[in-house]
Amino acid sequence: MARKVNEYTYRVSWSEEDSNFIATVAEFPSISCVDDQQEGALHGLVDLVEDVLVDMAERGEVPPTPL
Repeated sequence: MARKVNEYTYRVSWSEEDSNFIATVAEFPSISCVDDQQEGALHGLVDLVEDVLVDMAERGEVPPTPL
C-alpha cells in the first residue's frame, strides 16, 4: 500500500541556535528541513518526504507506518 505524504506526523519548531524554523517528521527521524519561515520549513519537508516515498516505492522498500 502506498503511503500518502500527509499521513505522517510533522512538527515545526524555532531553533534559537540556527535562527530558523526546523521541520521534522516523527516517522523519518533522519530528515528535516530548515527555513526562515514556518511554512517554508513545513512545505520543504513535505516535498522531501514525498520524494523519499517515491524513491522507496521504486526500490521496493516498505515505508514507515504513520503514527
